Amino acid sequence: MNEWYVVLNILAFLILAGVLVYMQRKRISFSKRVFTALGLGLVFGFVLHWIYGKTSDELSLSMDWYNVVGYGYVKLLQMVTMPLVFISILSAFTKLKLTKNLGRIAGLILLLLIGTTAVSAAVGISTAFGFNLEAVQIHGGDAEQLRGQQLEQTYTQIQDQSFPSKVLQLLPANPFLDFTGQRPTSTIAVVIFAAIIGLAYLGVKRKEPVQADQFKSLVDSIYSIVMRVVTLVLRLTPYGVLAIMTKAVATSDFDAIVKLGKFVIASYVALLVVFIIHLILLSLFGLNPFTYVKKVLPVLTFAFTSRSSAGTLPLNVSTQTKHLGVSEGIANLSGSFGLTIGQNGCAGIYPAMLAVMIAPTVGIDPFTPSFIFTVIAVVAISSFGVAGVGGGATFAAILVLSALNLPVALAGLLISIEPLIDMGRTALNVSGAMTTGVITSKVNNELDLEVYNGAAEEVGA
Repeated sequence: MNEWYVVLNILAFLILAGVLVYMQRKRISFSKRVFTALGLGLVFGFVLHWIYGKTSDELSLSMDWYNVVGYGYVKLLQMVTMPLVFISILSAFTKLKLTKNLGRIAGLILLLLIGTTAVSAAVGISTAFGFNLEAVQIHGGDAEQLRGQQLEQTYTQIQDQSFPSKVLQLLPANPFLDFTGQRPTSTIAVVIFAAIIGLAYLGVKRKEPVQADQFKSLVDSIYSIVMRVVTLVLRLTPYGVLAIMTKAVATSDFDAIVKLGKFVIASYVALLVVFIIHLILLSLFGLNPFTYVKKVLPVLTFAFTSRSSAGTLPLNVSTQTKHLGVSEGIANLSGSFGLTIGQNGCAGIYPAMLAVMIAPTVGIDPFTPSFIFTVIAVVAISSFGVAGVGGGATFAAILVLSALNLPVALAGLLISIEPLIDMGRTALNVSGAMTTGVITSKVNNELDLEVYNGAAEEVGA
């Protein structure tokens, strides 16, 4: 291995990062800096892939250094996720922003998330039919077989898990454990815990107003500090996007992508259709969909590159409140619920497409109405508790395939193109959560239309 090549790769990355620093000093908008970082990462990644291939020692060591910036940024976002969710939900109670229609708001958010996931499943099924996708068209190698064995092992760990047990997992038995994010449903558990404390605050406020005022002052102070931390972290977004995109392109298996291009194209067609459905829903509620697209593109770009709905949460919530006019309580509820419930891409499109592709291998006709409706229902129900990190779609696929008595191991056939498809799925997941927040806020007359229709406020200001 030639260490000098690694040094040159690092210097080249620093030069590209310097371009972003220059743009920031010239006060070029956040959106333009994010898209510039995306473009630079795309080109730089192709150059590195062309020079080194995808498995050289020089490239591997260079990627380790890039990860300091890319996944270091993701870790910082994950660091603020739980404090942000907890204090924002709690402050919504102390500021009386969520208390009047809490049940109605939460119910509408869940209805929209699960409803759009069911629609996503229908789109996934239709796309699989339209492109004539079948699992027998894919010839699995050693990597696919190994992945299939891993999926079967995962299935044995969850096969006895009933729907009521999934509901129980949402509850915060140990809030301190959930603050560490160790469970797939930790974020929802923190939301529930914050809501319980908020309700307790309201009770204290009626009986002991002095103590309640002291608690409110403490919450307001912590909220201000947490939001400042979020702002500081979000300023690093362009650099994180540059590093993550560079690695994603440089280490991609382009041969596999070309071989399975039909499945990649079909997946992105389905993702695009569902995104258009999001825009149609906004239009039905009297909102300009083009305004929405313009303001959420930086968020979706980061979700695309990072493949982490959880890591995107701070940017998600900040954009909903500052750019789209969604109230703080609703933005945090929709963003938090959207991490583990009703993910349109990971829990909707992907499992439905796999079910239709795999069904013929066991003699099931996927064109029958009964099978199609069963798939949609199972996908909607199984969308509870899907982890908001890379790989959540695989977990969702296991749940759906096992519920339909289809071979779980065949879900490993697409492992070589999984990262590429997962990028689009994650962006769609985040869009679904943001669309849900906007519509819920509009229905409850809490959407600030001046903010929604106005110019985007600079992130990190």
